Amino acid sequence: MTAGTSGAEGAREAHEGWRGWREATEDALYGPSGFYRARPEGPAGHFRTSVHASPLFAGAVARLLCRLDEALGRPASLAFVDMAAGRGELVTGVLAALPADVAARTRAYAVEVAGRPAGLDHRIEWLAEAPAGVTGLLFANEWLDNVPVDVAEVDATGLARRVLVRDDGTERLGEPVSGAEAEWLARWWPLGGEEGLRAEIGLPRDTAWASAVATLDAGLAVAADYAHTLGARPPFGTLTGFREGRETPPVPDGSCDITAHVALDACASAGSRAPVHTPPDALLRPQRAALHALGLTGARPPLTLASTDPAAYVRALASASEAAELTAAGGLGDFLWLLQPVGAVDAGALLVDVPDHEEQ
Repeated sequence: MTAGTSGAEGAREAHEGWRGWREATEDALYGPSGFYRARPEGPAGHFRTSVHASPLFAGAVARLLCRLDEALGRPASLAFVDMAAGRGELVTGVLAALPADVAARTRAYAVEVAGRPAGLDHRIEWLAEAPAGVTGLLFANEWLDNVPVDVAEVDATGLARRVLVRDDGTERLGEPVSGAEAEWLARWWPLGGEEGLRAEIGLPRDTAWASAVATLDAGLAVAADYAHTLGARPPFGTLTGFREGRETPPVPDGSCDITAHVALDACASAGSRAPVHTPPDALLRPQRAALHALGLTGARPPLTLASTDPAAYVRALASASEAAELTAAGGLGDFLWLLQPVGAVDAGALLVDVPDHEEQ
């Protein structure tokens, strides 16, 4: 990779197809022929999320919604907002898992850039943006990692520069990072001066998360993603691609998903400044701890059940296996959950069973 310059050369770079990763990813994922618009199979055809791994995940989210419902005093209208809904798998599963009395008061929303899938439950409203002024639970499972960001890399002089990319994935260094993006790096991902160090500039994700939190009048916003926090940032970033279930080099031509892990602590800070009454007590929890608190332990059923009710034992064993996958260290259990309360909601009380040693 070679260093670029500004001015006339920068204009020529743009003309020749060089642009920042944020702009390139935006087109590759969400443009007219983008990965999320043009592929009928949806995200499930290319990578395995917690939602696709087991219906137990939707059941746990439904239990969280029920706990929140009680904390809110059982409002007449309770919202469940599924951000980056894919083909509506999570919101469909949550509705199916709710008790009848809660389901009757729940308004379900799926937020997605792709069109509404055929046959989706008529109770689900399909939207391009999160609804404003609702009370309830906004759940963003693997949304923020697909909010496009620019990439910075330290050059031979110790200066952080924007990484430019062509549609074929070829990279070079562009102009120095400046302004609000430089401030974000200094606060949330200081790079130091070693050549080759990289960072994903998470400012667009902070903005997106704050906007999502601001749509709630009261309730809880949850983001679940592969993530990192200050003090444990990956030195060379995490930008990567996925296609047909396999990790691939990130190429912004619409042929693959492009993703990068999320600086969720920065998002939490941004969410606490959203233009609504949001108390500064957002929580970060590993997914394994959050799901344990919501009833998913992965514990094997007792062997005595195999002799008294073999069919029930097989079902319980399968369920335990799925719960173990959702909570596994080194896998889905390593996701971080950001729980951001809005109004008089105690996020910690909704996960009262989280062991202290699991907290971040």
